[in-house]
Amino acid sequence: MANGVEKESVLMMFSDEELREISGVKRGGDYIEVTCGCTSHRYGDAVGRLRVFSNGDLEITCECTPGCNEDKMTPAAFEKHSGRETARKWKNNVWVIANGEKVPLSKTVLLKCNKERRFRLRTKEECLIHHNALADKNWKCSDLPYDKITCDDEEERASRRVYRGCIRSPTCKGCTSCVCFGCDICRFSDCSCQTCIDFTRNAKT
Repeated sequence: MANGVEKESVLMMFSDEELREISGVKRGGDYIEVTCGCTSHRYGDAVGRLRVFSNGDLEITCECTPGCNEDKMTPAAFEKHSGRETARKWKNNVWVIANGEKVPLSKTVLLKCNKERRFRLRTKEECLIHHNALADKNWKCSDLPYDKITCDDEEERASRRVYRGCIRSPTCKGCTSCVCFGCDICRFSDCSCQTCIDFTRNAKT
């Protein structure tokens, strides 16, 4: 049953239309695989196989030379391995072939997974939207009711996330001062998830 869910999630990840122009596409159990590469002005093109998993993880197997054994590399590691002079910009330096041209990953649909999106959590209705999004495996960025965005849009800039972060510490990623661990606003008595069931039971005792 789990494999069926994984295959379904991969099929939902990218449509045939989205992948039609990209070269070397293969569909695996829980990933999409495409031909990729990174160009060094000194060493030329390093070619590999990029796997995009249903959870958004990226993994590259290098095929730069017949004897290369580098696999399960991050795009950043592949960029460095290729000898690219201006490293640390893998989204622009690692490319795929689309319509016969080298296209940076940042300009393809392949990076639309696993992006962080900001949710409003000020009211019970807004908390319900966030709650339902976490539970829905097929949730899309376009499902946000108050922001007109798609999965192709870039994430919010890190500097802006810090600017709008915790008023006590901009770099705080969650603490008991500003993170709710369960209340009547963010838990729902008519929800069948275990978290809400446990909260409702404990609230009654």
